[in-house]
Amino acid sequence: MISDLLQNAIKEGRIEWQRHALEKMMERGISRKAVKDVLLNGEIIESYPDDKPYPSALFLGWVKNQPLHVVGSLDSTTGWCFIITAYKPDSEYFESDYKTRRVI
Repeated sequence: MISDLLQNAIKEGRIEWQRHALEKMMERGISRKAVKDVLLNGEIIESYPDDKPYPSALFLGWVKNQPLHVVGSLDSTTGWCFIITAYKPDSEYFESDYKTRRVI
């Protein structure tokens, strides 16, 4: 996934919010602004180039000094970004850097 293309899509308003993402964001108290901030300013910590229908990636960002993970995908043909999910990473599953998955 090319981060610059994804960032351009967000800046230009080419974002499709998946229903699942919006439902989970509401349950978890995560705003659309927070998700956009993570995608614009965070870092890719895992890439999923074989995801269908479009490659996706897991981003880590910080919102109000709290870690936030966002999974987004990009249709590089149309330039649209798709928000798959967003969540606050759990220390049960991630190391203290919130980038490294724990071996369970």
